[in-house]
Amino acid sequence: MSGRLYIVATPIGNLEDITARALRILGACPRIAAEDTRRTRALLTHFGIAPRSLESLHAHSNDREIARLVDALTAGEDVAFVTDAGTPLISDPGDALVRAATFAGITVIPVPGPSAVLAALMASGLVGGAFRFLGFLPRDGSARREALAKVCDTPETVVLFEAPNRTAVTLRELADATPDRAACIARELTKLHEEMVRGTLRELASLEREWMGEVVLVLGPHEVAARAESIDDAAIDERIDVALAQGEHSRAIAERLAAWSGRPKREMYGRVIARKQKLES
Repeated sequence: MSGRLYIVATPIGNLEDITARALRILGACPRIAAEDTRRTRALLTHFGIAPRSLESLHAHSNDREIARLVDALTAGEDVAFVTDAGTPLISDPGDALVRAATFAGITVIPVPGPSAVLAALMASGLVGGAFRFLGFLPRDGSARREALAKVCDTPETVVLFEAPNRTAVTLRELADATPDRAACIARELTKLHEEMVRGTLRELASLEREWMGEVVLVLGPHEVAARAESIDDAAIDERIDVALAQGEHSRAIAERLAAWSGRPKREMYGRVIARKQKLES
């Protein structure tokens, strides 16, 4: 019989959050694959677990390293996979291993536990039913503008991860599009300096402070149609003129305007081109 692949959630901060089942699996599996072996070894040592085999498997691991683990599973060995913290595969590596294991007919077993996404939602007061998790936003370029537009076009609650040094910029960009949307910044969840900061995106973006530690941003549900109805053509044209004066590209302006106004990107692009031609004539 082949072995089983266990996907094991570990604490995101407070070590007391580890489950009894996770400890049992980690202690019993002959192989543990970890995103960061040093961090995982420290966790295992804290709980008195001496792994028989602890090996690295991270986002940049090659096919040969994944195949080695699948071979071990096929030969009958159980394997536990953990990431740095929290639930694997949620903006963390592990997907390639799971896909390879399922393709080989290996049983994959989730061992649920701590999750920064769910912890932030629990305390935000902004769940409102369905929610959408988008992970980390792209850092720049059209990919970032499109991702921001997707956030603004989502009426359900949205959960984002963000690096502390980019949190202020992201808040300003989101506030530019949907200033009155309710939001919560969940920082350093389950850790000593855990903090929940709530307000509208406009209020959060105006805070003059440094964001430190692990950051999860929860945006409350909002009415996309109501936002589109509240913005008239004059306000759109004013923004277009300012952006053109600053030398921005037409497509970039249109993407940002679509996110802000709730109107179709094609309509905004046509309006930008028309304004550009009028200003140049």
